[in-house]
Amino acid sequence: MSPGNGARAVHETQHETAQLMMPQHANVLGHVFGGVVLSMMDTTAAVSAIRHARLACVTVSVDRVDFREPIHMGDLVIMKSSVNFVGRTSMEIGVRVETENLLTGLRRHTNSCYLTFVAVDRNGRPVPVPPLTPETPEEIRRYNAAKQRRERRLQERISEGRSER
Repeated sequence: MSPGNGARAVHETQHETAQLMMPQHANVLGHVFGGVVLSMMDTTAAVSAIRHARLACVTVSVDRVDFREPIHMGDLVIMKSSVNFVGRTSMEIGVRVETENLLTGLRRHTNSCYLTFVAVDRNGRPVPVPPLTPETPEEIRRYNAAKQRRERRLQERISEGRSER
């Protein structure tokens, strides 16, 4: 159930998906292409953004992505996402990537990333989104960390001479 004043709870934005990595996803070493993982992260994050805004949303930035460990052909890739922070029209979505070796059951955290989405109208213009209400200590911690990242991003944009959202 949503909190009052149109705000949404973090749990309402959560999304989890999984996909088995097949030969078309891998390079000659049997490692999954980074672009395949990035595409999956973007799609997973988009679901969380749209669930929050209940509007069309577009990706405006992807924070640094470090591939900590290779993902192998035959691994099950699990993506988990939720909205961490909401501005006026923008949302930061966190995505955690894990793999599972289906033969052994071993799970590994291979990377995490933050993506920023903006809700847009039919003409592609930014539109306001509902506030986010973090409820658990972990959600509050992620909200505060995301707020700090947002401030850093805005400062970088200002120093680069780009407009704010």
